[in-house]
Amino acid sequence: MSTVPQTTDPVAHLTPGRWADANRALIRKGLAEFAHERLLDPRALGDGRYEVLSDDGATAYRFAADRYALDHWQVDPASITRHRGDDELPLDALLFITELRGALGLSDEILPVYLEEISSTLAGTAYKATKPQVSSADLARAGFQAIETGMTEGHPCFVANNGRLGFGVDEFRAYAPEAASDIRLIWLAARRDRAAFTAGAGIDYETFVRAELGDAAVDGFAATLAARGLDLADYLLMPAHPWQWWNKLSVTFAAEVAQERLVYLGEGDDTYLAQQSIRTFFNTSDPAKHYVKTALSVLNMGFMRGLSAAYMAATPAINDWLHDLIENDSVFKSARFSIIRERAAVGYRHLEYEAATDRYSPYRKMLAALWRESPVPSLAEGERLATMASLLHVDHAGASFAGALIAESGEEPTVWLRRYLDAYLLPVLHSFYAYDLAFMPHGENVILVLDERGGVVRAIFKDIAEEIVVMDPDAVLPPAVERVRAEVPEDMKLLSVFTDVFDCFFRFMAATLAAEGVLGEDDFWRTVAECVRGYQEEHPEFAARFERYDMFAETFALSALNRLQLRNNKQMVDLSDPSAALQLVGDLANPITRFA
Repeated sequence: MSTVPQTTDPVAHLTPGRWADANRALIRKGLAEFAHERLLDPRALGDGRYEVLSDDGATAYRFAADRYALDHWQVDPASITRHRGDDELPLDALLFITELRGALGLSDEILPVYLEEISSTLAGTAYKATKPQVSSADLARAGFQAIETGMTEGHPCFVANNGRLGFGVDEFRAYAPEAASDIRLIWLAARRDRAAFTAGAGIDYETFVRAELGDAAVDGFAATLAARGLDLADYLLMPAHPWQWWNKLSVTFAAEVAQERLVYLGEGDDTYLAQQSIRTFFNTSDPAKHYVKTALSVLNMGFMRGLSAAYMAATPAINDWLHDLIENDSVFKSARFSIIRERAAVGYRHLEYEAATDRYSPYRKMLAALWRESPVPSLAEGERLATMASLLHVDHAGASFAGALIAESGEEPTVWLRRYLDAYLLPVLHSFYAYDLAFMPHGENVILVLDERGGVVRAIFKDIAEEIVVMDPDAVLPPAVERVRAEVPEDMKLLSVFTDVFDCFFRFMAATLAAEGVLGEDDFWRTVAECVRGYQEEHPEFAARFERYDMFAETFALSALNRLQLRNNKQMVDLSDPSAALQLVGDLANPITRFA
């Protein structure tokens, strides 16, 4: 049974021209990021040109690149050529990986799966090339979801960043965020003796579910159950990703379905759009309603994207705790910083799989969901939203989204940048120095609130319960929140800021704005230093911590993300000891030190 609409030619995007362009783009990124992570050591040829040799020395990749802070390589895609002897050969990303597999450290077991992820990433790039070309200037004035689905690049560091192993081509067109297809979630009834619903303060199950689904839908589901001699009171209603139901739950959980512990109820009425994180959905029928995040047993960027029923139990309490901390802090309040809370969660326990696996097994992460607040109701007159990932977006003509916002604002680039830093970086710093608290504040985890002219007003962080960590061993936490505490070595604590903010976001933003001629690299990093210094001057009470965890240290460790994926692309990080899993490869010079 097909669950998604068929097109006349589902692979129309796979043409020689688009495939060649996608391969060139991916090899450009591979050369840049693998060189940054010191997997490759390009040899300088002079005049800004470089060469990388294959493992056997027989094939040469030659290219032009500009070098920026944090050992960033801005590779010119048009300049890349591949040579063997006197012959120039076509660019082929799969051959690029296999010719360099030794340098990349790819084992016999990992290599074919990684090649499949590369193939899927290339196919996604080719598909995006079929969409109407929207300039960054036009996208900067577009709506929240048009920006969300308009991104043409995934995570800036990972080379294989759109693996999505498990999606067929029709499912890609139905469920990938760039496809921007309307999606209706599948609803299941889950017996209460196997399922659990937890919610934040002031939320009860019945009121919440009726507010999200509507009385007609809930009563309709009750009637469906009654027709089978079942009582809705014995069940909890659970949303599931359509792919998850048709490909996993209806088969892997067949015993649960056969014994009516799980009952298929059909699609809900509301339509949703997949977000950049692929398994999170924005309600387009009513944007003020909650996002829904679902389990999705698809391999993408180093993890199976499941959701743990056990983790869901504490999720609302963790969000309430952090929300209260932020609400009662004057620094956060003056920055207008906020989070969108994960307000309710539901998880289903398959007892037989639980008995057969450890707590990190993907078999324990097949059926759970959470509801996250929408940022839409918090907007004031004239305010609009954009995912922070958009700041790294570059259109078909090479114009950046960040540059378009700066132009639209009419402000000096450093003034616009400082407003953004005060909204985004300052809360990251205060969380660390005041509370020993670290977020994972990458582009997809942050939503920016913009004013009418494209200036950043404030930042909203999301993906809280699975991403935050409290590093203070003596912090007093409520029992339900204890899960977010982690033992992190002293010399690794500040690395969360240096890696997630400086190396994995600002590195790209600074180079993009500099290459475009919008803002010089020195001006970018000087403004970052001024934001850090301004925070420190306003908070002398943390002077000892500023010295102990020095944002102006000469260097910091290079934490190599692709190395994690190349080593184990099914589970990049041991979730029981994440800091021990990091791949640290020497040091990077801190670009703000000289502005201290």
